[in-house]
Amino acid sequence: MIYLDNSATTMPYPEVVQTVQDVMTRHFANPSSLHDLGEKAHRLLSEARLQAARILQVDAEEIVFTSSATESNNLAVKGAAFQYARRGKHIITTSVEHPSVEQPMAQLESAGFEVTRLSVDAHGHINLKELEQALRDDTILVSLIWVNNETGSVQPLAQVGQLLKRYRRVLFHVDAVQGFGKLPLDIKAWGIDLLSLSAHKFHGPRGAGLLYVRKGVMLTPLLAGGGQEGGVRSGTENLPAIVGMVQAMGKVEQQRHQQSARLRSLRERLQKGIEQIPEATVNSPPDGAPHILNVSFAGIKPEVLIHALEQKGVYVSTLSACSARRHQLSRVLLAMGLGEERASTSIRMSLSYANTEEEIEAAVRILQDTVGQLRKWVEV
Repeated sequence: MIYLDNSATTMPYPEVVQTVQDVMTRHFANPSSLHDLGEKAHRLLSEARLQAARILQVDAEEIVFTSSATESNNLAVKGAAFQYARRGKHIITTSVEHPSVEQPMAQLESAGFEVTRLSVDAHGHINLKELEQALRDDTILVSLIWVNNETGSVQPLAQVGQLLKRYRRVLFHVDAVQGFGKLPLDIKAWGIDLLSLSAHKFHGPRGAGLLYVRKGVMLTPLLAGGGQEGGVRSGTENLPAIVGMVQAMGKVEQQRHQQSARLRSLRERLQKGIEQIPEATVNSPPDGAPHILNVSFAGIKPEVLIHALEQKGVYVSTLSACSARRHQLSRVLLAMGLGEERASTSIRMSLSYANTEEEIEAAVRILQDTVGQLRKWVEV
């Protein structure tokens, strides 16, 4: 098996799987319970929060544990919008956001908010001048995806943060799901107020996410209940998944320091092999994230290619995993101005630190053969 769908989900680290099992077995008590078992669970939760904060170089009280990046994004976007609605009802985002940001934005529009969606160029990058021109007195939030989940385009967060320092009343939210563990991150220096992560994107368990909330930022809770997570996110914490997530955070960051150059080299090798295939067009920018490669194969339906590759043990995807089964054109590629043909024939290959040179070489050979066979079949 050659697994190249790591942007959809990653295989959990074996030691993380073991940790989750151990915590489920030994620390099953509710962290809010006052008895000894509850106290031990609470201490473990506090240790996980402190460790996550150290990895992100923030304060422990700025960490909110959630169930997923979807929940984190919804809490950041809606929680900020409703909390600061008296200050203004204008929000800025982009035309290439993940559905877990785009759909909440649409809901807010239905609730009376105004959303400005910034355009992107052919490489998927926003224009800082357009962002500055979009800022208004009633703007309360700017929400950007750091690394695009379909193409790997990287937004200039440091420059955006520098710009927004002149607009103290505007919050800055970042969907960092695809960037964490692949690119260096500096939350404080970049002026980020809210940041979302998801455990299963970096070899952690599903069912755990994280939202960084800068000290002093208030959010209207989406869930009313027992007041866990500082009252921002009620619900009994998923302690096994949280501990596993934080363990995975530490390991993937360690691998980033040690192997990020190798990961980019693997992507470049994959791209060079694909560029030898007739009528193959690379949609990802050359300066994109080191693990995502989006390619269009003219005249070939993505779902046909995906299943043909699957039969040969190579696993890739199309669009984001959240949208793949809806058979839609890529909204991201259309926003980049790449046209309907490329948007309707694209697949995404996404790597992890576990992939090897041998796998990439084999994947290229299989892809070249498979595309050639499909083209002959289409011609017949």
